[in-house]
Amino acid sequence: MATAKKIQEFIGRSSWIRKMFEEGMVLAKQYGAENVFDFSLGNPNIPPPPELKQVIRELLDKNIPGMHDYGPNAGYPDTREAVAAFLRQEYDVDALTADHIIMTCGAGGALNVALKALLDPGDEVVIPVPYFVEYGFYTDNAGGVPKMVNTKEDFSLDLEAMAEAMTEKTKIVLINSPNNPTGKVYDEATIRGLAALLEAKSAEFKKDIYLLSDEPYREIVYDNVKVPSLLKNYKNSIIGSSYSKTLSIPGERIGFLAASPDMTDVEDVIAGLILCNRILGYVNAPVLMQRVVARLQGVRVNVAEYKRKRDLLCDGLAAFGYQFSRPEGAFYLFPKTPIPDDIEFVRALQQKRILAVPGTGFGAPGYFRLAYCVADETIIKALPGFEQVIKEIVS
Repeated sequence: MATAKKIQEFIGRSSWIRKMFEEGMVLAKQYGAENVFDFSLGNPNIPPPPELKQVIRELLDKNIPGMHDYGPNAGYPDTREAVAAFLRQEYDVDALTADHIIMTCGAGGALNVALKALLDPGDEVVIPVPYFVEYGFYTDNAGGVPKMVNTKEDFSLDLEAMAEAMTEKTKIVLINSPNNPTGKVYDEATIRGLAALLEAKSAEFKKDIYLLSDEPYREIVYDNVKVPSLLKNYKNSIIGSSYSKTLSIPGERIGFLAASPDMTDVEDVIAGLILCNRILGYVNAPVLMQRVVARLQGVRVNVAEYKRKRDLLCDGLAAFGYQFSRPEGAFYLFPKTPIPDDIEFVRALQQKRILAVPGTGFGAPGYFRLAYCVADETIIKALPGFEQVIKEIVS
């Protein structure tokens, strides 16, 4: 066997999202793409804001010398300052500067850089369940050990369970809000409670425990929900984010890390983040997109369109008897499966040419994920199939 045993194991439990997406491509060839209702992949279907194309054209027309050369490992200073200026207001942290920002290859790159910089082999990363499917792999990449902890029925953090899971080996707590796959947003009281817990555990274990937050959906929230500021609430916090969802440019792989200016030994942590941004092979974030996003701080897609899609899907499924918590953010719905076997249920949906992802892939069997960042027509045409399946499988 050519590949490592561990990688063979990882392949065996690799992403259900990609698996369903690829099966959808097969169905599309067989039945026509318009007759396959693909809710598997969180690929934004809302076009980027018009400002994006305008800024790219202006930059290309300027023909800046060396515009496509390697840039600084942490990112261009003016881009980092533009990001910091926006985040100072967004997170209500006046001391945040360009020195606390590292431009990265998307949020995935940001998380890998942070984990690599902070973890020693065997260090534990506490991760609430359900979780984004790659978190366990990312943790392993850095030699860490993922430690999964269940959330409450409504997917809010179970702070008591998290406290019980923490040991002297705990180095990082990794959260994702708004959450993929549930759409849950952890409220201010929860974040303050988590911060108090981490401060208490840091004192108990006589070590710094870091709070790492994956926030690419921060600006996609509904119904006046607010995403609390981790940087303001906990001094040893780091934000990893991207412009994939807010600007609908996931393939451009542009994101950032923001470290709390109040962090213990913040200069050492920043130096570690910058080094890992290079030695992991990223070298630096895409330079053209750094220049682009520097001019688009605060610009976002029309979130009201995602809210409309959410309501269209939720209202339809609720009428058929599906049970779920209505998402507060992101663009995913995570209903309970009407039978215990979520994989069997997803296969039943597939028979109606509806592609969903079983909750097992997110560490939460008994649920399934629907990415509703799709055309309205896809939702509308899929609803009869959802109704048929729940009637057939429950009867």
